[in-house]
Amino acid sequence: MKSTTYMKTISAYANYGGGKIIFGITDDGRVVGIEKPEEACLDLENKINDSMKPVPEYSINIQNDSTILLSVSEGIYKPYLYKGKAYRRNDTATVELDRLELGRLILEGQNKSFEEIVSARQELTFSKLEEEFIRTMGITKLNKDILKTLELYSDKNGYNNAAALLADENDFKGVDIIRFGNNIDEILDRETLEGISILTQFSRSIEMYCKYYQYEKIDGTERRTIEKVPEKAFREAIGPMSRKSTN
Repeated sequence: MKSTTYMKTISAYANYGGGKIIFGITDDGRVVGIEKPEEACLDLENKINDSMKPVPEYSINIQNDSTILLSVSEGIYKPYLYKGKAYRRNDTATVELDRLELGRLILEGQNKSFEEIVSARQELTFSKLEEEFIRTMGITKLNKDILKTLELYSDKNGYNNAAALLADENDFKGVDIIRFGNNIDEILDRETLEGISILTQFSRSIEMYCKYYQYEKIDGTERRTIEKVPEKAFREAIGPMSRKSTN
């Protein structure tokens, strides 16, 4: 237990889902136990309490084979930092969080989401959202009362980021759709959709899909639509706020 790399794993478990660490087992699975396990437990407890901010919920137990079982619970006061950095598990490795994920984790610890934050841009219009509501809900006009019901607007704070994402124009990144040729160096078509409603991004992404991955086939007196890639699968794969490429 001389190495303290496990402290990063404790941070990862406290931030994401919890987990267990067993001390006294070699990399090849042999149980060797820990000398003076009581002292080792006290040392481990001190290291966690002194090095983790905030201190996560955990328990330490000495097993019959002299191994030590450390159980870490996922916490609610995220992020849990070790030496000022937060970590997550990536397969069998423990890696430091990037700035974007750290920001998301901070919001989660505050019981907030990105969408709930007040939008920096308050001059917003919603013609695309209104069009969709008229088409699907039968309303005649989108008004502030409906936006309040949808929790997109409040009299106190104005529009939030969820509203901005749905607005006709915004300041967010969007979707980069690319159709490659025989390799990634050969770009046959590309459309970058940024700063517009995620509803528009989604519909134009589907248009790109239909352009290249659907075609009609006449079979006798019937005309059938053939999908090279199932449209349902494409709809699930395309996230309007993440950058996607299609082959």
